[in-house]
Amino acid sequence: MHTRVNGGAVIGLDGAPICVEVDISSGLPKTTIVGLPDAAVDEARERVRSAIRNAGAGFPTKRVTVNLAPAHIRKEGAGYDLPIAVGMLVATGQICESAVEDTLFLGELALDGELRHVRGVLSVTAAARDAEVRRIVVPKVDAEEASLIDGIEVVAVDSLRDWIEIATEERPVADAIWPATPAVVDDPGSSFDGHNFSDVRGQEHVKRALEVAAAGGHNLLMCGPPGAGKTLLASCLPGILPPLSSAEALEVTKIASVAGQTEGSALVRERPFRAPHHTISNAGLVGGGQRLRPGEVTMAHRGVLFLDELPEFSVRALEAMRQPLEDRCITISRAHGTVTYPADICLVAAMNPCPCGNFGSDQHCTCTDGAVYRYQHRISGPVLDRIDLFVDVPRVDVQKLMESDGAVAPSTEPSSAVRARVVAARNQQIERYGAGGPNANASLSAREVGAHCSDMLDDRARTLIQEAIDRLRLSARGYHRVLKVSRTIADLAGAETISAQHVAEAVQYRRRANIG
Repeated sequence: MHTRVNGGAVIGLDGAPICVEVDISSGLPKTTIVGLPDAAVDEARERVRSAIRNAGAGFPTKRVTVNLAPAHIRKEGAGYDLPIAVGMLVATGQICESAVEDTLFLGELALDGELRHVRGVLSVTAAARDAEVRRIVVPKVDAEEASLIDGIEVVAVDSLRDWIEIATEERPVADAIWPATPAVVDDPGSSFDGHNFSDVRGQEHVKRALEVAAAGGHNLLMCGPPGAGKTLLASCLPGILPPLSSAEALEVTKIASVAGQTEGSALVRERPFRAPHHTISNAGLVGGGQRLRPGEVTMAHRGVLFLDELPEFSVRALEAMRQPLEDRCITISRAHGTVTYPADICLVAAMNPCPCGNFGSDQHCTCTDGAVYRYQHRISGPVLDRIDLFVDVPRVDVQKLMESDGAVAPSTEPSSAVRARVVAARNQQIERYGAGGPNANASLSAREVGAHCSDMLDDRARTLIQEAIDRLRLSARGYHRVLKVSRTIADLAGAETISAQHVAEAVQYRRRANIG
C-alpha cells in the first residue's frame, strides 16, 4: 500500500513542505529511505521501528520504501521521524487516511515513542500556513513556538501514542489544540538585569557614544589600555537598547529556532547581544560550514555583535565582515547550496592600541613602532571605514573609582534614563521612515541619506561637513556615515533639522587618533 504524509524541511531561515511517501510491498523485511537524506534521517529507521512498537502499534514486516520529495533538497535532522512513523501506520491500515489529510507532522521520536524538540519549528509552521495546510502536529515542547504563526491550527502531543489515540478517535483532538500565543507588546520597559550605566565610574564620553550607537544602530569601536572598562561598558549596552517590535521579534525568534535555541520558549523579546571569543572560525562568525548554518553575525540580527580584542580575530574572519556590514545581509554559497541570512547588526568592538596596551596613554609603552604598526593594521582600512564611531577609552581617574554609594554619590545616570532617550529617538525614526522603511538611521541607503540627512542640514552644518571632508579626507562611505550619525544625534535632541552642533559631534566620533 502507498500513502503520502506532509513533513517539513528548513532551508536557510525558510521552511519548505516535504512530501513523505511510504510504500509497503511484498519482500524481505527491510526499510529503505531515499530522497537525499543525511545520516540523522537515515537513522530514523531504527528510531521509528522502536517507537511504533513501544507505542503499542505494529511495525510492518514487509519491504518498506520511504521517499522524501522533492528529491533535490537535502534532508537534514530528525524532524522527519514523526511523518515517517505516521506514514507507516497509515500504509498498514492502523490509522485512517482521513486523519492525516491537510496536516503536517514534525518531530523527533525517542525509542519509547516520546516526541522531542526539533529546530526550525517556526519556519516550517510558516511554510505550512503559506501552503494552506490546515493543521500542524508538533511536540508539546515546541507548541508555543508554532502557535506564534497565525492561520494554522497547532496540535501538541507528547508522544506517538498520543497521536494514535487522536487519530483513532480514542480522545478528542480539541484537547490537544494549543492556544495562540499573543504577539509581543511594544513596551519600552526592559527586563535586562545585567550591568547598568550607574555601575560605571567616569567615561561619560564613551557612554554618550554608546547611547548614539544604540539610538541609530551605528557601529562603534572603543580603543584604550587594558582595564579601562571597555568590556564593562559594552556589557551595559543591552540595558539601553530599544524594545523589539512584533515583526522584529518574529525575525529574531525564527533565527533562534533554526539555530536550535528556542526549546521550551516562545517569542524572543530582548534584542540579541552576541559576544563570540576571538578564536571563532570564519564559518562560525559569518555562517557556513557543511550545513550552511547561520553564524554569529546572523544570530545578532536586530541586536549587537560585540567583538572584544578585535585585532586578535583572524584576518580572514574580519574581512568576511565587510559585505554584511554594508549590505545588512550575508550570502553563503557552497557546492551543495546557497542561502542568504539577514545581518542587520550594530557592531561594537574593543581593542588595545598596541600589544602591551599602553600606546598613547600615561603609562610607558614597551612596544616598538613596528610592533604597534603591525598590531593596528591587523584591521584593514576597508573594515575601519565601515565603523561609524571611534572612541578613545582612557584609564579612569582614581578619585572616580573610589566613589561608592555609601560615600560620594555617583554622578552618572542609570541605564533606564538613557534607554528612554534611545526609545524616543527610535520612535522618531520609525515615524519618519514609515512601515517598510529602514528600522534605524544606520540602515539608510544612499538615496535616503540625501532625502533625510543632506537636505536637512542648515547652512552652518553644511559648511562644517565640507571642511571635515577636506581635512579628514573622508571617503564617500565615510561622508554618508557622518551624515547618518548626525541624523541620530539630532533625533536624540528631538530636532528635525541637523545643526552644526550635531555635525561637530559626529565628526569628532569619526576621528581615530590611536588607530590606523
